[in-house]
Amino acid sequence: MRRRRLTHAVLATLLLLGGLATAGTVPAAATGSTPPAGSTGSTAPAESTGSASPTASAKPASDGLLAAMQRDLGLTRRQAEARVAAERAAAVLAPKARRTAGEAYAGSWFDAARGRLTVALTPDASPDTRRAIRAAGAGIRTATRTARQLDAVKARIDRLSAPSGVSGWHVDPVAGTVVVDIVRGDRADNDVRRFLSRAREAGPVTVRTVSAAPRTFAAGTVGGDPYYTGNVRCSIGFSVYGGFVTAGHCGSPGAGVSGWDGSYIGTFQGSSFPDNDYAWVSVGSGWWTVPVVLGWGTVPDQLVRGSAVAPVGSSVCRSGSTSHWHCGTVLATNETVNYSQGAVHQLTKTSVCAEPGDSGGSFITGDQAQGVTSGGWGNCTGGGETWFQPVNEILGRYGLTLHTYTG
Repeated sequence: MRRRRLTHAVLATLLLLGGLATAGTVPAAATGSTPPAGSTGSTAPAESTGSASPTASAKPASDGLLAAMQRDLGLTRRQAEARVAAERAAAVLAPKARRTAGEAYAGSWFDAARGRLTVALTPDASPDTRRAIRAAGAGIRTATRTARQLDAVKARIDRLSAPSGVSGWHVDPVAGTVVVDIVRGDRADNDVRRFLSRAREAGPVTVRTVSAAPRTFAAGTVGGDPYYTGNVRCSIGFSVYGGFVTAGHCGSPGAGVSGWDGSYIGTFQGSSFPDNDYAWVSVGSGWWTVPVVLGWGTVPDQLVRGSAVAPVGSSVCRSGSTSHWHCGTVLATNETVNYSQGAVHQLTKTSVCAEPGDSGGSFITGDQAQGVTSGGWGNCTGGGETWFQPVNEILGRYGLTLHTYTG
């Protein structure tokens, strides 16, 4: 299926697959978008980071993406269109509302029922601040603790050593606490109980039970996959000038990468796992990059126009080489996930499913890049949760520039 679809020149380019190719890569036999002079195949990162705000486009979402949202989120066509537009507005408003709120800021999230951003403020927020945020189009909720206070609680928990029965923890701005996830069946474990006791000493904690422990989604080599490192298969995340970004657990610096056809793509130039889960791969040998995420026939391949951060509650879709295209919602940001290999910080939790081989693949909201697949629990038959490493963090860490479509 992939090879037939990739006869389209632009897509074949696709990835260097890169483009968000998310899941499949294609041979560089076609033309496609061309990066700035001197960047194609370069192993040196660009000097600036990618665009963090959405650019204007006639249509914020393709027909295929809207259809996927209808399928996975239970929306009508009109509801999906309205949600994409509202989420785009919320993504632009969120950082402005945070600056306006100042010390009174207690978090924000997208309220899907009302179709707008909600901003939590402490009681000492001034009337002028409240009026300004309401005038900008956001709802307001009163909260007891500031975002800074809750972040400090999470930071104290981050310093604890977590047993395997603890899945992860994150700040929940809606509840105003730090949520700690415990694997069902391990709640009575003595080590888990000791961890929870120490976590509660750090500040307000809510305990949630999850079905299984998180795991990364790399896989052994299988024919027809997007890229390989040794006997590991992963998925490409997003194109950057000079290469693409992906998950850190997929390869170490210096490791060679080959494409679905076995041809050499490039080399891991930087990689971090655990603690982080991100990496970037340089591109050469006839491969190049384009600002596209592969739709796998479920939806048309998606153009990438920026990397504005989608607030909690927003819809988000994922492309990966095993389970292809699925959608869900953003459940939490800045979560610490306790994998068996060690804790990984600052991940974003979603309700999107994933399976082995999807690691490194693209998460996108509308036409805005969000991050690369890290790991999760469950599968795309019974459901589950998946985390991604935010793309803007990766761009900033390595000084890369996201390849975006500007037409």
